[in-house]
Amino acid sequence: MSTKAERTTAYIIETVAPIFNKLGYVGTSMSNLTEATGLTKGAIYGNFENKDSLALAAFEYNSKKLLSEIDDKLNSSGTSLQKLFVLTNFYRHYDTFIEELGGCPILNIGIDANHNNSQLLAATRETIKTIEGKIALVLENGLNNNELRLPVTPLQFSKQLFTMIQGAVAMATITGDRKYLLNTVTYLDQLIVREIKK
Repeated sequence: MSTKAERTTAYIIETVAPIFNKLGYVGTSMSNLTEATGLTKGAIYGNFENKDSLALAAFEYNSKKLLSEIDDKLNSSGTSLQKLFVLTNFYRHYDTFIEELGGCPILNIGIDANHNNSQLLAATRETIKTIEGKIALVLENGLNNNELRLPVTPLQFSKQLFTMIQGAVAMATITGDRKYLLNTVTYLDQLIVREIKK
């Protein structure tokens, strides 16, 4: 059973994670945090050393939710090809999934932290590497099971695939037009069938 302090810490992280994600590290003020949590500055910083540690915990909370969802998709039953399609279908509806997170944590925090917070930037880069690694593992299993053929290494193909997905996420977010996401995912599905399906 968790202690009251642990419950308070979890409550703070869960409450402020979408705020940091929407407003960014610099854009998030203490008044944003106290207003959202209903706690005083002292109560918040009684649980976190400083704004940096709170922002990092908030990113990690959103990152874990995203990674858990990607794990769920890539660990679904079926062939490697079917798993890739489950993943692309997840990204077809990604805008709905990230709504409660305050947007895409990779895009929002990665761009925001690039010149403001090296610790947050490092955490975002680690999340990107983790996702690329998970996709690469599915591709590698597909090669080993003679289901797929790849023109490059699994990791290289995974990086390219994820770059296209994140580019579409960025364009859909910036323009407010989800067709960027839908059209890119449809193209990726065709690419997968044409280029790597055996």
